[in-house]
Amino acid sequence: MKKLIFILTLLTIFACQKDKQQADLIVTNANIYTVDNDFSKAESFAVKDGKIIAVGSTSEIKDKYKAIDTLNANGKTLLPGFIDAHCHFLGLGFNQQAVDLVGTKSFEDVVKRVLDFQNEKHNEFILGRGWDQNDWEEKEFPNKTLLDKLFPNTPIALIRIDGHAILANQAALDLGKVTKNSKIDGGEVVVENGKLTGILIDNAEELVMNYWPKPTKLDQTKALLEAQKICFDLGLTTVDDAGLSNESIEIIENLQESGKLKMRIYAMVSYSEDNLDYFLNKGITKTDRLNVRSFKFYADGALGSRGAMLKEPYSDKPSHLGLLVTDLETLKKSAERIANSEFQMNTHAIGDSANRAVLETYNKVLKGKDDRRWRVEHAQIVSAQDFDLYKNVMPSIQPTHATSDMYWAEDRVGAERIKGAYAYKQLLEAYGKVALGTDFPVEQVSPFLTFYAAVARQDLEQYPEGGFQMENALTREEALKGMTIWAAYSNFEENEKGSIEVGKFADFIILDQDIMTVEAKAIPNIKVLNTVVGGEVQ
Repeated sequence: MKKLIFILTLLTIFACQKDKQQADLIVTNANIYTVDNDFSKAESFAVKDGKIIAVGSTSEIKDKYKAIDTLNANGKTLLPGFIDAHCHFLGLGFNQQAVDLVGTKSFEDVVKRVLDFQNEKHNEFILGRGWDQNDWEEKEFPNKTLLDKLFPNTPIALIRIDGHAILANQAALDLGKVTKNSKIDGGEVVVENGKLTGILIDNAEELVMNYWPKPTKLDQTKALLEAQKICFDLGLTTVDDAGLSNESIEIIENLQESGKLKMRIYAMVSYSEDNLDYFLNKGITKTDRLNVRSFKFYADGALGSRGAMLKEPYSDKPSHLGLLVTDLETLKKSAERIANSEFQMNTHAIGDSANRAVLETYNKVLKGKDDRRWRVEHAQIVSAQDFDLYKNVMPSIQPTHATSDMYWAEDRVGAERIKGAYAYKQLLEAYGKVALGTDFPVEQVSPFLTFYAAVARQDLEQYPEGGFQMENALTREEALKGMTIWAAYSNFEENEKGSIEVGKFADFIILDQDIMTVEAKAIPNIKVLNTVVGGEVQ
């Protein structure tokens, strides 16, 4: 009798097991923020062929599904994979091959890092990035004199942290035959006391960089793979690269097809007439890992280098309005062409004048065209009367810019205009959604710094007390949406990623702390335990 009961029990277990559906992966015992329409919670989900096939409690999923691979989250917080809606992914990789000037406290510190780098590398050309004169005691642009003495024959180009100014030594200036009389639309060759300082702002950078050695395919491949490792370690599963060449996009596509590059990339094509003609003729490129359906334009420069275009002069430079990097006629004609396609237009606009010009252009050419999701990248200084123009234009913003710039931004724009600066809540209320990113390597890569800056509006020293203009802080729910489902929406990808829901890619991360409940000051130190893309642990 006992033997019969044992056999019947085995048969029952086998029958139940046989009825279970086969999955590739089951995740259990997780504190899941699904970021679905209801912002609901869950414990478990099943994955097959890289996509989520069921979401529910651990008991529900285990009762219905079986899988060879299981991942027990042990109660840890699980989120959709982070999406950085505005960054420079390839640029981050290149930065690993250049002099790191981030965090320098003086120009002497910059020079020391260049010397240390060159003593090790012995390069024929020296490229660096990351200096910010606003972090120095002497807050003026540096001068090339010392670099000329130390490196009379080696071209040097040191890029400001925002990418909108460079310091070039004489050997580099000679490459483009730059003189004190050199002029270029949308740029400035800085001259003091009748002499070149070596500072080139916005389009003037081209006078040197057009003669700089171009990265090889091998250089780009190495850069992309190095950037991927950095981003996966921090929980990013999709990145929007804000400005890529045709050649770079081809390299990305080939690396993805080979399986080496697993990062999902939303590519913004760098504007040029040739690129516009080529991609409008070719049409949208869409795979599971690559989406090429937008063009990246620049309306103006950056606030830190006084290249942002303002309606009224800079408060700390009354003779100066900033720079229009792309003339309005080109912006308008390009917008009209893009409006007649399925492509998206994403335009860098920082100053209030640039924002107004871009918003008016967008609203005019998109009249009668619904759901185009054209984006303004940065939207840093917006006049009070212009927020209404964002009703049909999506703001793509970078919260860490506010906490980096707050030390000097009011010096640039004054007490009145600063009220419309980094106004993320007002932008959210105008459009209904915001896409959040970092602009790395201008800022640090970490999405946790993005989240922290959005909700706490403080730097890592918890300054200022109480937060910077807290009326424009986002809630934690809004910040998480901006880094997941709203960022996916900005890429026309909300039906395939950005939340833990059936039918979407199994792109998710597991954290060591609950980002939605942990003390705010602990957010920057949260660690990623697992990054999973398409059901595969990276």
